[in-house]
Amino acid sequence: IRDAMRTKLMEDPNVFILGEDVGRFGGKITVPMVVRLPAGAGVQAAAQHSQSLEAWLTHVPGLKVVYPSTAQDAYGLMLSSIEDDNPVIFIEHKMLYAMPGDVEETVRIPLGVADVKRKGRDVTVIATGKMVIEALAAAEELSKEGIEAEVVDPRTLYPLDKETIFNSVIKTNKVVVVTEEAKRGGYSGEISAT
Repeated sequence: IRDAMRTKLMEDPNVFILGEDVGRFGGKITVPMVVRLPAGAGVQAAAQHSQSLEAWLTHVPGLKVVYPSTAQDAYGLMLSSIEDDNPVIFIEHKMLYAMPGDVEETVRIPLGVADVKRKGRDVTVIATGKMVIEALAAAEELSKEGIEAEVVDPRTLYPLDKETIFNSVIKTNKVVVVTEEAKRGGYSGEISAT
């Protein structure tokens, strides 16, 4: 199979390889491609249309996986995803399509850079997708009780910005991971293991 793929790659410039095979070539080939993937529950789209596939997708060598939570992040990360030489899976939570937000069109957000959406000192909340919005709302409620939660949005699940996560957890010494996915085999386990 590998020889057949290599032969076709040499013969036809329109042939390209995705995912795991890109990872095996160790960056020697490029596949600049973005796949948009709607995800998440809340729009009554039935079980097969409300899945969270983060863990499955981040498991594939060679794929980069992006999961924005705001309009600005979606815009800036999409620009960077299109410019990347690797295949990028761009997860879009369906509930965020209708959420308003200002967008500065000159801002590109590099892949692999998390964002601290809210500074805090008492606990770090790491959230993805729509759960970032929920975490920010919960943090505001906690602040009324004197608890200041720091909300970290990874934005890119692979590569994961471990440094931003580490720095926040070192500061607060407590962490809560909030995702919408199924508990068993979820990407939240990867974040927790970090």
